[in-house]
Amino acid sequence: METYLNLEKLSNDFKNLFQNQKEEESYFDFEIICEQNQISFKTHKSILSSRSHYFKSLFNSKMKEYQENKMILKDFSSSILSPILNYFYSGKIEINLENAIQILLFSSKYFIDELIHFSSNFIQKNLQIETVIDVLKLSESMNLNELLDFSYQFISENFEEFIKTPFFLELEENHLNSILSNDDIFSNEFELFQSIIKWGKHKLNINQEKENQELNKEEKEKLENQISNLIDKIRFIDFTKQEIEDILKEDLIPNQISQKLIQFQKLQNENDKKELNEFIEEENSFIFKPRIRFKSAIIQDIQHFKKLKEWINDNDFFCKMKLGFSAIRDGFNSKKWHDICDNKGKTLVIIKTLDNFIFGGFTQVGFTTDKSKWEKTSRKNKNGFIIDPNAFIFSLRNDKNDRKPEKLTIKKGKEENAIEYWYDDRGPVFGSGFDIYLNSKLQPGFSALGYAYNLPNEVKLGKNQAKNYLAGSYNEWIVDEVETYFI
Repeated sequence: METYLNLEKLSNDFKNLFQNQKEEESYFDFEIICEQNQISFKTHKSILSSRSHYFKSLFNSKMKEYQENKMILKDFSSSILSPILNYFYSGKIEINLENAIQILLFSSKYFIDELIHFSSNFIQKNLQIETVIDVLKLSESMNLNELLDFSYQFISENFEEFIKTPFFLELEENHLNSILSNDDIFSNEFELFQSIIKWGKHKLNINQEKENQELNKEEKEKLENQISNLIDKIRFIDFTKQEIEDILKEDLIPNQISQKLIQFQKLQNENDKKELNEFIEEENSFIFKPRIRFKSAIIQDIQHFKKLKEWINDNDFFCKMKLGFSAIRDGFNSKKWHDICDNKGKTLVIIKTLDNFIFGGFTQVGFTTDKSKWEKTSRKNKNGFIIDPNAFIFSLRNDKNDRKPEKLTIKKGKEENAIEYWYDDRGPVFGSGFDIYLNSKLQPGFSALGYAYNLPNEVKLGKNQAKNYLAGSYNEWIVDEVETYFI
């Protein structure tokens, strides 16, 4: 037995059946009339009921529309109904920027599951800062959770730009509350606080040019109430001491939070880290919980930020570290790298190749080219490497081998070969062998994974899979960017 398919012919035949309304008039048994412009379409009950749960229920219930063989469509124009009816017959529809939201609305109201999926996907792919607020409100009102989550994610990933636009001021309080609760938005926290005040003034129609200290008592009370449910989502732990002093003077923060900030400042000034950490842990609130993102030209996927935070497992370092070196900004030069990155203690190195592999390493000890420091340390070994049992290398993006992000720890017995310690004609080097090696120009790179750091279970030392694992090749990969972070 053989089966033959000609779906294209089937699609075209059914499309013609619908479009030739006058020639095939005797075959139609139902009419839909668009109230907005009084344009009507003849169709078939069997087609409508098979393509839409709504129409199936309508016809089964023998309601007025079924009896009269017609329906008045009040909410949508013929420009939306026409392509959807064409889709019912042919299985094809063209979704564009002009009709996507209306198609989503129609398909949600009339339970057309696949069109909900198609239109939602189109909206996600073409979402912009100018349209995200409308999509956010729409998806919330229609319980489209996937699109709602995507809208929130889009705002989070573009928050630094979004917060500077007038669209930020159009957010509803519940939306803003949800966004501020995220650990993964990137923003200067003090500037974010100022934007919240600006948002509050906008909602209360208070003149934005009016300084906070110029507000009268009634305006100040209204503004404090307007932003009160948002202030406890601001991460004051990321403020400088001066910034905290400045915002306390503005007298717009609830008294309970003000008292916590005063105590926080007091413990900071006393430089009692143990008591300060105990205070933060005991409070267990957003205001003392740093966000997990740092600004990186290499890392754009929030899951990669989360992985690095999990692997480093040092909240103080992760939240305070800053970009010290960028090869694109500072030059592809190992001596320049050492000038900036030596003697910094805990150091995170992130490398991106032209083939979009993303990997790197972390050391608790840090790098140096000062041989006198190396000679004095108890962590040295005779080959110019240094002991760091907590060092690790990682792979974040490896499309060629279809790998998920992985952390690769130092091998037992190889702790003394964690990082190279004194050659300024080499960039960052992890592991003897070398597991990661960048030369004086920081490229091309070299990687023979597995000499000092553990391999993934199925990868064997010395084999091509090990050599190609991090960057897709052994020694021919070209570095696109190197970023190095430290406090």
